[in-house]
Amino acid sequence: MTRPTGPRPAVPLPALAAATRSIARPGRRGPVRTALAVLTACQAAAAAAVAVRLARGRTRLPPLSPPTAPATAPGDGPATGPRISVVVPARDEEHRIGPCLTAALADPAVAEVVVVDDGSCDGTARLAAGLGAKVLAAPPLPAGWVGKQWALRHGTEAALGDVVVTLDADARPAPGLFGAVAAALDSYDLVTVGPRFICDGIAEQALHSAFLATLVYRFGPIGPSSPPPPHRVVANGQCTAFRRTAMLAADGFTRIRGHLTDDVALARTLAADGWAVGFLDAGGLLEVDMHESAAEVWREWGRSLPLRDVTSPGRQAADLAVLWLTAALPAVRLAAGRPTRLDLALLAVRLLLAGALRGSYTRPGPGTLLSPLLDPPAVFRLTAATLRPVRTWRGRSYPASAAEALPAPSAASGGGPAVAEPGSGRPGTVTTGGGRPARPGRSAAR
Repeated sequence: MTRPTGPRPAVPLPALAAATRSIARPGRRGPVRTALAVLTACQAAAAAAVAVRLARGRTRLPPLSPPTAPATAPGDGPATGPRISVVVPARDEEHRIGPCLTAALADPAVAEVVVVDDGSCDGTARLAAGLGAKVLAAPPLPAGWVGKQWALRHGTEAALGDVVVTLDADARPAPGLFGAVAAALDSYDLVTVGPRFICDGIAEQALHSAFLATLVYRFGPIGPSSPPPPHRVVANGQCTAFRRTAMLAADGFTRIRGHLTDDVALARTLAADGWAVGFLDAGGLLEVDMHESAAEVWREWGRSLPLRDVTSPGRQAADLAVLWLTAALPAVRLAAGRPTRLDLALLAVRLLLAGALRGSYTRPGPGTLLSPLLDPPAVFRLTAATLRPVRTWRGRSYPASAAEALPAPSAASGGGPAVAEPGSGRPGTVTTGGGRPARPGRSAAR
C-alpha cells in the first residue's frame, strides 16, 4: 500500500475538554443547536481516536537497514543466509519495469529475478528477458481470479529461493533492500515495507500526501511496535517478503484471488491464521514512482485506499466518519471563516503531520505542506470510491461477487501440510486437524 509516517503530537486536551463542556451545558436547545452539539461530541470522539493512533508514532520501530554480509557476485545469492528469489508480476509494464529489474539483478543478495508476464500486449517480456530476468508466461486467467494474484501464485511456485520477495514494476529497490527484508523474516512470517514516493509537481505531491494522511488517521504510523488485530492490519503490496514453502502451504494467493486490495487482503487473512505480519519502514532502501500526474493519483490511488473489499461495512463507515470529522470538516469550517477551537486544534495537528510526511517522499516539496487544503476532496474521493467501487484494472473487469468479504481461514482436512520454519528454511510439519491453516513453525531462536 503505502508508507504512512506518524508524528509525535496528540490533539490538545484543552480543546477536547472545551468541546465536552460545550455540549454538557444545561438548558433548552433548538434543533440546530442540538444537532451542532451532537456533531461536536462526535468530532471530539473522533479526535480522541486519531490522537491515540498518532501517539503510536512515539514507539514505532526504526527503519530497515542493510545487513552486513560478505560481498558476492550478482546472481550468486548471499554468501550466508537464505536464497532469495525476486518475483515481479507485470502486465504492459515495458515503459517502467526497466529500473526495477536492473536494480534487482544487480543486488548480490538476489539469486534470481522472475518476471511473470500476465498477458502483456507490449514488449514487457522481451525487455525483461533482455535484461537477464527469468520470464514466465502466466496461463490464461481463470474465472474468479484477479491477474496480479494469479501471476504471484505462479511466480512463487516457479521460484527456486527459500525466500520470495515480490516487487511491483514501479518499485526502485536500493542495494541492501532484499537482504534487509529477508533478515526481517527472522521476526515475522510476512513482511511488507513502506517506500519513499516519487511525485513530480506540487499538485501531485499535495494530493498524494492528502491521501497518505487518510491512512495515518485510520491506522496510525508505519512500523507499530505491537501488532494490531488482524482486521486492522495494513500492508503494502509493492514489496512483500515471505518464505516460499510457508506461502505455498497456506495457499495465500488462492484465498485472496478475487480481491483488488490484494496486499491488505493477504496480510489480514494470514494474520487471522496466526502469522506475524510486519509493516515496516524501508527508509531509503525503496522508492516507488506510482503515478505520472495528480489526475492519475486521483483516479488510481483514490479508488483503492478505502479498502472496501477487505473491510466490513460498519468499520468502513466508522473510518470515513473519522476522516470527515477530523480532516475534512475543520478545513471546510476554516474556509468558511467559522472554525471552532477543536477545529483549530485538529488543523494544528494536521500541519504537524504534513511536516512529518515529508520524510515519505524522495524529493519533498511545498506540496506536502499544502496537502491539508486538499483533505476535503481526498475524503470525498474515498467516500465516492466506497459507495461506487471500480473493479477494472489494466483492461480487465472483475465481478464484485469474488470479493464481497475477506475470505475466512479455510479448513484443512487430514494431516497438516509441510511448511517452512521461519529463520531456518527447513520444512516443518504442522497439524491442522480440520481447523484453519496453522501458523508456520518457529525456530528455537525465536
